[in-house]
Amino acid sequence: MVKIRLKRFGSKRNASYRLIVSDSRNAPSGQFIEELGYYNPTAEPAEYDINEEKALKWLNNGAQPSSTVKSLLKEAGIMSKFREQSS
Repeated sequence: MVKIRLKRFGSKRNASYRLIVSDSRNAPSGQFIEELGYYNPTAEPAEYDINEEKALKWLNNGAQPSSTVKSLLKEAGIMSKFREQSS
């Protein structure tokens, strides 16, 4: 199964994340297929940038987002576009 999840970067107490597509059998910090964007929760307000075309492509191909990634995709409006395409 292919998952869309976060990969942690940064130093202690200064975490930032990349949104990646990877096989669920691989470790989150291990090998990945493609990078979709980034998420920085330590900034005020939190920053994120997600490549909409790539995210929609992977969602249409059956990739399952983690709970945190799903909330980021909802906030960016990508999940609503995905639901419109699939119906």
